[in-house]
Amino acid sequence: MALPQILLIDDNGTRIQQLKIVLTFLEYQVSIANSSDYLSLLNNLEHVCAVFIGNGCEKQATMTRDVLDRISDQPVFFLIDKGTFLQIPTAIQKMVTQCQEWPCSYPVFIETLKKIPNSKKPVVKANKAMTNKGLAGKSQCIKQIRELIDQVAGSRATVLVLGESGTGKEVVAQAIHRTSDRKEKPFVPVNCGAIPGELLESELFGHEKGAFTGALTARQGRFEMAEGGTLFLDEIGDMPMQMQVKLLRVLQERSFERVGSNKTIICDVRIVAATHRDLEHEIKEKRFREDLFYRLNVFPIELPSLRERTEDIPLLVSDLTRRMEKEKRETVQFTVKALALIMQHPWPGNVRELSNFIERLAITHPNAIIDAIDLPEKFQGYAIPENIELEEIELDSFETENETQIVDESLELSAESISTVSQLPEKGMDLKEYLNDMEVNLIQQALDECNGVVAHAAKLLNMRRTTLVEKLRKYELS
Repeated sequence: MALPQILLIDDNGTRIQQLKIVLTFLEYQVSIANSSDYLSLLNNLEHVCAVFIGNGCEKQATMTRDVLDRISDQPVFFLIDKGTFLQIPTAIQKMVTQCQEWPCSYPVFIETLKKIPNSKKPVVKANKAMTNKGLAGKSQCIKQIRELIDQVAGSRATVLVLGESGTGKEVVAQAIHRTSDRKEKPFVPVNCGAIPGELLESELFGHEKGAFTGALTARQGRFEMAEGGTLFLDEIGDMPMQMQVKLLRVLQERSFERVGSNKTIICDVRIVAATHRDLEHEIKEKRFREDLFYRLNVFPIELPSLRERTEDIPLLVSDLTRRMEKEKRETVQFTVKALALIMQHPWPGNVRELSNFIERLAITHPNAIIDAIDLPEKFQGYAIPENIELEEIELDSFETENETQIVDESLELSAESISTVSQLPEKGMDLKEYLNDMEVNLIQQALDECNGVVAHAAKLLNMRRTTLVEKLRKYELS
């Protein structure tokens, strides 16, 4: 199912970038235009579910009428600066669905998105394909990869996974195995580039006692270990030429002999190979056998680099931090500004580099909320969106395994659990201060009840541990 399509028309580059980041995070497909090219884009787009038009564009009234003429049945929102509503012509106010101040708070913006009919709920929902396959992301290329996995999993075809280092080739191999009818059998990985050439044959096919110096006992190889299951040959492009010949024979005949034995062993093993190398180039350079390439390249799956799917970074960050929390390790959260900078980085090491980066931050800033200023120096050269006043998008607030509602920033408390003001004082009251005091009191009670153990107190208050840590810092509680 295609993502809901939203068109942004604005000449304000900063505002349009901020809005795109938020809408992309919320799983909307976003197209961008300015006042000079909006008509051509508008005519070419199909199934637009909403349009945002920025105040300050040339001929804004004409532009609004043009948009309404083409999508009269969908909402049109007019973006305005804070406090400028009275300056907007009445004619425009009557034409559009709503004049939306920007920047605005996150809950306010969510209420605006609810006015889009037949659109999905604006939260990151569970994605069964992502949950089952371990591939965090919502980009079109990741969706296509999930579809390819579904298509090939039920067959016996050999799969060749291609992609840069760190893109998650073994994750794809494991997903193929888990989705196949071999999932109850072993998944056996072997890194062909990490094992010396003279030992690789024994590693793959096993050996008999006395087959070579040091072979004190007989030993199974990886092919035997993977019987009935899947053998993952990682970095196949680094396999020595003499081993390529022997592997080709196994792929052709589905049989092999242990080193030092003349007994043929029949094998039933699904082969998934992977490499970061350009094998066709390696063939031209006489470093890889062409016949082996065609044997492996029955069903190729090519993984994109992280810089080609930056819209997946928020979900990847959420997935990585959630895993750290489940492993009871320190973790971090990110503000919108920090997330915007992270999405601009090219990430040459791909998902592996992003994972290492988050782990490093969790060590240097345990359980902290990371703002743009807290990021390493290499991120400071990117353009920081100005005047962002969106509340932090706490990645912990979005479940990737279960469909949930957005977690409210305040505590959800029943009437029976707190002492309430029976009557509003005649002189009124500061409601925000009253609620803050109430929240502090309940948090302190929970901490006292749990002897200061934050994880236990968070469970008692029905909130995430990292959310409670943030509140402790906010109220300067120990």
